[in-house]
Order: sequence, then structure tokens, then C-alpha cells
Amino acid sequence: MLKRQHIDKTVQSGFLLIALFSITALFLIMVFLFIEGIPILEHISIKEFVFGKFWYPTDDPADFGILSLILGSVCVTLLSGLMAVPLGIMTAVYLAEIASPRVAEIVKPIVELMASMPSVVIGFFGMVVVAPFIQKLFNIPVGLNMFNASLMLAFMAIPTICSISEDAVFSVPTALKEASFALGATHFETIAKVIIPASLSGICTAVILGLSRAIGETMVVLMAAGGAAMIPSSIFDPVRPLPASIAAEMAEAPFRSEHYHALFAIGIVLFAFTFVFNLIADYISYKFRQVGEASL
Repeated sequence: MLKRQHIDKTVQSGFLLIALFSITALFLIMVFLFIEGIPILEHISIKEFVFGKFWYPTDDPADFGILSLILGSVCVTLLSGLMAVPLGIMTAVYLAEIASPRVAEIVKPIVELMASMPSVVIGFFGMVVVAPFIQKLFNIPVGLNMFNASLMLAFMAIPTICSISEDAVFSVPTALKEASFALGATHFETIAKVIIPASLSGICTAVILGLSRAIGETMVVLMAAGGAAMIPSSIFDPVRPLPASIAAEMAEAPFRSEHYHALFAIGIVLFAFTFVFNLIADYISYKFRQVGEASL
């Protein structure tokens, strides 16, 4: 008995150390990010940095306005969300409630395989295959634009949204479904009025996590978005989201220069976006979980 208790305490201590290591690593990354990014405020105010329209870091004097980069990230993420969210949720509902076990066994591994596909492969596909197709289809000057990047990001976000949403839908108690059928509801009515509302907590979390991955993605937007630091006026305009700017310019920025610190400040803004997205996911998940428990 004492030996078993000793083993339990050892395992608990091991997990605690692993958790502390993860938290410490994240904290140190955040501290390093702020140490390297804050010095840019010695040369430009927060208002000019966040709301400045021009990003010309190599000019003399340099312009470090990131409004166009922020709008590029937001627009690409929202447009990809408009495509990925309905497809991901509908695919999840189909796999969990409509598809036969045989079809689900075939489709689900394919969806999970899509989730593991390297982002550089998706970006290369968007640059080499999708860009010329979009350019020819819509008769536009360039195929590397916001629409192309959004398509590729949606392709990346759909597996995440689908997998988590399917787990949420599948975890709805069978008693709720049987009660709905017993009251005379059709299968579609049960899905729309019972299953989806009961699984909203997990579905909302899936959507937020999928969009979080989209807003933080680097290689796809670097290769498919066009790379123009401009405020977009159309979905066919080239853009440069925040991660693409960091990846494209960090190697060229002199160490500890204004440009170097500005890129780390962009990383702080991107970190803030991701942090807010995860806070929203936790809040929505908790809120709908409480509503679901109350309804039961």
C-alpha cells in the first residue's frame, strides 16, 4: 500500500514538473519577445506603430506603421473562416450523425491526414497551382492575393474544426437524441434543434482554435498572399499578414536595429491576437458548457 502511494506521488510530481516546464518555457518566450520588441517605442509611439498606414522599414526615415499588416491578417483570417467554419461543422455533423460507419472509417482518416499536411506544401500548391487558376478564372493581374491565401488557410483550418466538432457532436448523450425521436422529430430536426445546440461548446472551441491557427500561420500567407504591405480594397488585392512580415524580413534586419525591434513588436501584436483568441475560446466553451449542464 505504501509502495503504491509512493508511486502515485512520484507520478504526480513528474506531471507537475512537466507542467511547470511548459509554463516556464512559455513565460520565457514571452519575456524575450517583450524585451526585444519594447525598444521600438523609443523611436515611435504606440499609436503611430499600430495605426500607421505605411510599412517601409528600410527608408530614411523609416516608416513602421503596421495597420496594413494587421488588416491583412484580419481579412485573410475572416475570409478563410467564412469558408472553413461551415464546411468543417457540416463535415463533422455528417461524419458523426449521417454517414454510415463504413464511410466514416474512410473519410475520418483522410481529414486527419489533411490536418498533418505540412504548411509549406499547402503554400506551394497555392502558389504554383491555385494562383494561375484564380488569375485566369477571374481575369486579374496576379493570382497571389488575399483570396488565394484565404483558400489555403481554410484548407488548413477545416480538419481542425471538423475533428474537434465531430468529437463534440459525438459526445451528445444518446438519451437526448432518443427523446427527440420519441417526440416525433425527424433526423434533420433532431440534428438542428437538439444535437448542434447541445454540442455548441465544443463547436465554438473548434472554430476559435481553427481561426487561431489561421491567424498565426506563416508559410501559407508568405507564399500565397502576394506580400504587398498595403491596405486591401478587394479580396483580389495582394496583402502581407503579420506572420509573413516577420518571416520575410527577420533575416534581413540588422541585429538590434529599429527594424529588428519593430519585427519583434509585430510578434507581440501577433501574440496578443492569439492570446485573445484563446481567451475567447475558453470563455465560450465554459459559457455553453454551463448552459448545456443546466438544460440537462
